[in-house]
Amino acid sequence: MSNPLMQAWPGVHGLPPFADIQPAHFPPAFEAALAEHRAEIDAIASQAEAPSFANTLAAFDASGRQLTRLEYLFYTLAASATSPELQSVQRAMAGPLAEHGSAVYMHQGLFARVDALFRERDELGLSAEQRRLLERVHLDFLRAGARLEPEARARYAAVMTRLAELNTRFAQNVLASESDYQLRLTTEAELAGLPDFVRAAARQAALDRGLGDGLHVITLSRSLIVPFLTFSARRDLREQAWRAWVGRGDDTGSTDNREICREILALRAEQARLHGHVCYADYALEDTMARNQGAVMGLLERVWHPALAAQAREREAVLGAMAAAGADHALEAWDWRYYAEQARRARFDLDEAEVKPYFALDRMVAAMFDCASRLFGLQFKARPDIAGYHPDVRAYEVLNADGSLRGLFLQDNFARPTKRSGAWMNALRNQSRALGATPVILNNNNFARGAAGEPTLLSFDDVRTLFHEFGHGLHGLLSDVTYERLSGTQVLRDFVELPSQLYEHWMAEPAVLKKFARHWQTDEPLPDALLAKLQAARQFGQGYETLRYTASAIVDMAAHALAQAPDDIVAFERDTLAQWQLPREVGLNHRLTHFQHLFSSAGYAAGYYVYLWAEVLDCDAFDAFVEAGDVFDPTVAARLRECILSAGNSREPGEAFRAFRGRDPVVEPMLKDRGLLPA
Repeated sequence: MSNPLMQAWPGVHGLPPFADIQPAHFPPAFEAALAEHRAEIDAIASQAEAPSFANTLAAFDASGRQLTRLEYLFYTLAASATSPELQSVQRAMAGPLAEHGSAVYMHQGLFARVDALFRERDELGLSAEQRRLLERVHLDFLRAGARLEPEARARYAAVMTRLAELNTRFAQNVLASESDYQLRLTTEAELAGLPDFVRAAARQAALDRGLGDGLHVITLSRSLIVPFLTFSARRDLREQAWRAWVGRGDDTGSTDNREICREILALRAEQARLHGHVCYADYALEDTMARNQGAVMGLLERVWHPALAAQAREREAVLGAMAAAGADHALEAWDWRYYAEQARRARFDLDEAEVKPYFALDRMVAAMFDCASRLFGLQFKARPDIAGYHPDVRAYEVLNADGSLRGLFLQDNFARPTKRSGAWMNALRNQSRALGATPVILNNNNFARGAAGEPTLLSFDDVRTLFHEFGHGLHGLLSDVTYERLSGTQVLRDFVELPSQLYEHWMAEPAVLKKFARHWQTDEPLPDALLAKLQAARQFGQGYETLRYTASAIVDMAAHALAQAPDDIVAFERDTLAQWQLPREVGLNHRLTHFQHLFSSAGYAAGYYVYLWAEVLDCDAFDAFVEAGDVFDPTVAARLRECILSAGNSREPGEAFRAFRGRDPVVEPMLKDRGLLPA
């Protein structure tokens, strides 16, 4: 039987033949691709010619094309459309893929050539982008252990292999715990307080799980669990749902992640020691804008104390709502969202159930595209004839202002049991002039699907997520660099969230809302009075939300600042929060046992702070448009595109920001935006 993964992909724009791909196709395809890449690396390293940029750096950047396209496809399916068979392949391939990565970046012959070029970089006459590629690739080798002694290299490779296996198990455990949970609501009493849009989403969730019509199911998808906690009048059911949500991975069953987290932390500490660092946080932060723990903790502390004060003021309003409702129980974490919503209604005369009908998903996608068109001249052409890996996937050709092809954008918006939680952007192909590659960019969200025949209605927070991920998407689509290693979002971790968080600002602009936020039944635009209420209430709850995020970032940094892993990560998490005096009713965005940012890969390990770091940048960057007097100012937009979005990692991020803003960032716009400046 022929293997479609080992042939040219015939799809439009080089997409793989999704319908023909089976999990069993991946192992032999990976085996062939790994062998091909090893041969390419050996050939680069063993050539007789002296190392040059072309025969070493450019050749290395161009190598492994078959492996790269296969990995991008594999990880896309594993995250978005998995199955038991695919998960089995994922577990089996985690080790070999990690071993291959170590073999490439510890290849002494190849590293010797890269190192020789790095030492001579000032005499090579390189362009700015070529020099940046050389510096980044050389650092990649160093951080992967290329300069370690042979025995240490062997141990380092073993550590990385084991980490890859554990990361895979962690992520699969979280998906299993989320997919298995169902809070079934079978009576009107159990549905008490839930507005129509929550009931419709819960009814659709039941249908999606084959449970039949007439049943309502609450899942652990954020777009369903948060509205349930916000509106359900059944305190006992709120507690059940909340405990399931925060308890993911903290159990004694097959999805228990506690020991996995502990072992990952222990191995990362060993990884750091092999590099000569005291702890993993020091190793991870070495290649960031922040550079060290002091800079990170300084920012977190600057936000923490004003957020505590803001949450204390919000708490008084929540307690007032409880008193008004005749509640005589203590305020618990599963009560906060419910009574905070009632407090918001009382204070601002604003009901989310009144707002949501104006935010239909299709209209918000149109708003997202329209902003990109006004800012960057892009056009988006729907291609319903292009099939994705799942029927939910929508394809759009992205065109430049002159009609030429910019890239392909795929969007997968709905939660389902075979898809991991959260929202993310990834690439099926990165842009590269040297490779003649146009980007294929994918956005994943986890919105609760609307009932059959009705639109999916988004919360204001959902709309923010939609715009956020598309900001990442624009970073990939607008990339205009020569070398794939420097393309798109492959920038320093505390810079990568700048384009995504910056794009969020446009979703709340009155002109955008007035044009696209229209009632799904009447087509009435968002009334001025309702818009005014939204703006007035915008900062209500920011103390609570800021503490939840910042507490998660603090726990992340504290765990990775340890020289040795804690014996009990749950106790460690609890003790850390107690030291910072986090109010018990607030909690964390992510507990360690389901913190996928940290433990499904190393991507955000000792790096969850980056959202706040980038928020300093994005609020200051948006002020450039405000100062210009037009949030769509073409001159500022062109500068943003040139200096940041198109540049990828071809420029050092601090330099890129200064080129755009004319100076270093300042923190005050972020504090103002969150309502955390002193009164």
